[in-house]
Amino acid sequence: MKHEILARKGGAGGGRQVFAVGLVGFCAFLSLYSTQPLLPLFHRVFNASKLAVSLTVSAATLAVALAAPFVGMIADMRGRKKVIIPAIYLLGVSSLLIATSPGLSGIIFWRFVQGLLTPAVFAVAVAYINEEWEAHEAGFVTSVYVTGTVIGGFCGRFLSGLVSDHWSWPWVFIVQGLLNLALAAAVSAWLPPAKSFKRVEDYGAGLRNMLGHFRNRPLLAIYAIGFTILFSLVGTFTYITFYLAEPPFSLGPTLLGAIFAVYLIGAAITPLAGKWSDRLPGWKMLSSALSVSMAGVVLTLSHSLWLVLLGITLCCSGVFVCQIVTNRGICAAVGNSRASAVGLYVTFYYCGGFVGSIVPGILWEKGGWPYCVACIALVQLVALMFTLIVWKRLEPNRESGLRDGIEVVS
Repeated sequence: MKHEILARKGGAGGGRQVFAVGLVGFCAFLSLYSTQPLLPLFHRVFNASKLAVSLTVSAATLAVALAAPFVGMIADMRGRKKVIIPAIYLLGVSSLLIATSPGLSGIIFWRFVQGLLTPAVFAVAVAYINEEWEAHEAGFVTSVYVTGTVIGGFCGRFLSGLVSDHWSWPWVFIVQGLLNLALAAAVSAWLPPAKSFKRVEDYGAGLRNMLGHFRNRPLLAIYAIGFTILFSLVGTFTYITFYLAEPPFSLGPTLLGAIFAVYLIGAAITPLAGKWSDRLPGWKMLSSALSVSMAGVVLTLSHSLWLVLLGITLCCSGVFVCQIVTNRGICAAVGNSRASAVGLYVTFYYCGGFVGSIVPGILWEKGGWPYCVACIALVQLVALMFTLIVWKRLEPNRESGLRDGIEVVS
């Protein structure tokens, strides 16, 4: 299958195009969560509260939620590459500007800017894949893209911890910025303009199409689950860094960055989950994945580092499987204007991430990590009940024959 896809796309040129799709995923998530391993460091350097330094995460997630639907409208009008490439370059520039920030408020501002730029990369990439490859080919190309997002999310966090352990924190963003600029040049050279793109004629039509999604009940069910998914993931991986930085673990920035290696399991889980989703109803996969993720979060209450690592591995693996189901559901629930449909999903998804980066922080001040775990597990339980009661009834038609669309947020 892989060789057939590359051959249809023009041999070596096709290989570059598919690889460029993977680089797009890498660039989208290189910066987005890169401050998570730095939060204990920022807490000490800026003498700020845990909730205050967590704004370096929540500002970006809020900005993604605000920008995503409008990015989808712009991409439906201007084309995919014309949105993706400038956004990657600007992500690199904004990282360099973070390095010039004199204090925490400056970092939070430029992180918000990065959040505004990020959906212009990943939300549009989903539409690009679905339009440029046939249904039987899109699975392989999507797996390349997903692998890029997972590796990019891990590398951003790991590099943050590694660089900050050896140099001052501004060097983290200098390294990220230069890497994004270099990769933007490669993607610009290797990713051709979309050939199957159908332009939306005007902003009014794009807005009407986007508003029409709110009358689609299966789509709204998908958006509701998406909210809870990123709430769980961001809440867990933002505040567990504080938990692991304290005794009995006392991990430094490099090791805190290294724990995100569990994300690499997503590169293996995603293709397997994609195959399972061809055979099982979405509600069964969702309920199973949510149960696994909830058990993993509870397991992090252990004072054994290995059990904590197992817990966060189960947590993120469950979330990746949920992402497969919800993103497949988007393309099964909507026909036209897929970029705006994905954009709205990203808005709900990242609203969940924003709330998930704030509420556990408030609870941390009350009772530490156990209170955070209770909150996250409760949200996952609500999602599980919603899946069993609502999703099962509204699940999109699995026989629709529409192409898959997968956007994994690392």
